[in-house]
Amino acid sequence: MKIAVIGAGSWGTTLANLLARKGVSTTLWVREPELLAEMKEKGRNTWFLPDLELSPELQLHANPARAFAGAKVFLLVVPSQFLRSSLTSFRDILPKKPIMVCASKGIENGTLAPMSQVVAEALESLAPRYAVLSGPSFAKEVGLGLPTTVSLGCADKKLGRELQALFSTETFRVYTNEDFLGVELGGALKNVMAIGAGISDGLGFGHDARAALITRGLAEMSRLGKVMGAKPKTFMGLSGMGDLVLTCTGDLSRNRTVGMKLGQGMKLSAILAETKTVAEGVRTTQSVYQLAHKLGVELPLTEQVYRILYEDKDPAQAVRDLMTRELKGE
Repeated sequence: MKIAVIGAGSWGTTLANLLARKGVSTTLWVREPELLAEMKEKGRNTWFLPDLELSPELQLHANPARAFAGAKVFLLVVPSQFLRSSLTSFRDILPKKPIMVCASKGIENGTLAPMSQVVAEALESLAPRYAVLSGPSFAKEVGLGLPTTVSLGCADKKLGRELQALFSTETFRVYTNEDFLGVELGGALKNVMAIGAGISDGLGFGHDARAALITRGLAEMSRLGKVMGAKPKTFMGLSGMGDLVLTCTGDLSRNRTVGMKLGQGMKLSAILAETKTVAEGVRTTQSVYQLAHKLGVELPLTEQVYRILYEDKDPAQAVRDLMTRELKGE
């Protein structure tokens, strides 16, 4: 089974390399010709993951038609806000009933759609089959071969088992979950909480505050997920609690790093200008905030992160406002 990986950032490169090293016929689509040239010359993704040596079996292409030729499975690893436009541009060169495995984490701005809805709408005429891969997994650690466990959400049990076998290795263990919506929402919503945890750390509030934020953040994720049709217990698993703990505590977390710099007094525009990588939580916070208001769901942590990001609210004041809210039962 040939797989085409769409997106050559750090996570896309890592997953493509993992599959190629396993012996799966894998092609990585690289959008930037300059990056492609460097990857072929140096055997590394020098822009996003310079320490990872690429498998010689990994095929690299800038031409999407060549990259997708013969593939049955397509692994989507482009930034979530560009997923719809990317799929629309590829629609004429994709096969009928493609298997789309989404590793992009976010909720689309404007439409407020999860990635499953984006894929379904963008490729409606092709009748895509959908799965989502999410869980506590830093690209660098997966690339180093450190033990990692993730969740694969897929409503089709048979397809889920096939993809589980495809992606699993001795160091990358995949669990299946039919609640694909819960799996993808966990991966998106935890990034908002990670920014909040970073803000708390940047303000110097310590471990107590971070633990409280993680716990109440999980409550918010489950609350919104239930209203949207996901199963609350999914958020207690790898794509919920597992990924939440990782991104709220790990030094490799891009979203936590953004939050820390905000807590230390930097402005968002300056933070985003100094890095090539994408912190999905920044754009997702806007979508989640608007989604909560649309659905009538109370998300106090998300609201304060939104006001810090988009209304330039003082982070210390945001914390005071959270701590002095009306007292209530847990």
